[in-house]
Amino acid sequence: MSKKVLVISNMYPTDEHKSFGIFVENQVKALRAHGLKVDVSAIKDPRNGKVHVLRKYLTWFLQTLAILIFKGRQYDVVHAHYVFPSGVLGLLFKKLWKTKLVVTAHGGDIDKMARKNAKIHRWTKEILKQADEVIAVGHELKATIEEEFYVHRNKITLLNMGVNREIFYPMDRQEAKRKLQLMEDKPHLLFVGNLIEQKGLLELFQAVSSLKKENGAVRLSVIGANKDAHFYGVLTRLQKELQLEEDIHFLGVKNQQEVALWMSASDVFVLPSHIEGFGLVALEAMACGTPVVGTNVGGLKYLLAEGAGCIVEVQNPSKLQDGIEKVLHERTFRSQLIEKGLQNAEENDQEKIIDKLLSLYFPTGG
Repeated sequence: MSKKVLVISNMYPTDEHKSFGIFVENQVKALRAHGLKVDVSAIKDPRNGKVHVLRKYLTWFLQTLAILIFKGRQYDVVHAHYVFPSGVLGLLFKKLWKTKLVVTAHGGDIDKMARKNAKIHRWTKEILKQADEVIAVGHELKATIEEEFYVHRNKITLLNMGVNREIFYPMDRQEAKRKLQLMEDKPHLLFVGNLIEQKGLLELFQAVSSLKKENGAVRLSVIGANKDAHFYGVLTRLQKELQLEEDIHFLGVKNQQEVALWMSASDVFVLPSHIEGFGLVALEAMACGTPVVGTNVGGLKYLLAEGAGCIVEVQNPSKLQDGIEKVLHERTFRSQLIEKGLQNAEENDQEKIIDKLLSLYFPTGG
């Protein structure tokens, strides 16, 4: 009889919202491919605003409560993604049915959510204390959980979400550019992520402006969800002020196959985040054979270490520009980044990550 797992997450994608928690869905699919029966209770609506938030969280809570009452006894493991609030629901299964509770901290739940107020901080601490296994996707995140929330290091596993190398793999760059009708002789930069200030887009736009002045034509494609209407307004005004309407293109949300094609077509992938739990999109770019420029923050600095990426100072447009130029113009450096990046992708292949996750779920292999 196959083992049964319930995944609880406050992010999960739909056809309409393709990128919303896609990494959770990827892990669920991989677990099912390994023969596990996996049910999911998740929020699938990324929209904000009081009415939307109240409705979606209430629906999620009631849905999970129904699963707890009518099916809760069936599960061998409950895996909560994001410590708070998902972990609160996970605790109900542990309390009522003694179900094994695994919690994955992704970064924002520790660096931002837990700092909103003292009550959420206490909840976060309690969930981490009660969980049977805690997974941290990045080194600094692991250290914070251990030092600030007093979780014993033996209970914390460093494990990212892994890269699906059946989707993200090297394609011929010129061919990918032709498919996307991009100018083949023009340097092409790519950013993938939510359109929020913490992703460093203001600095990136300023760096692109300087690159254009000093090097001529350059194109930046921006893929991601518009999460903050006010910030999007700031971003588009800056684009206009810097006269970059022809150089920066907002592409909205793309599915993973489309993102992989854009990554393969790009000369440089740029992730200038202010905070970053791990930086999975940077790993996906590496898997496509695209060199990465990223900031010296969180899990990202570990992912890009030892020559796997070009690490630049956070919130510094000038240093960001220097890093991009170095990758574009120094052929040997560029080749080294690509080679080490591909090695990183192989080491963090989703299949290897799933094997480690299964050993956390079922330590005896049962």
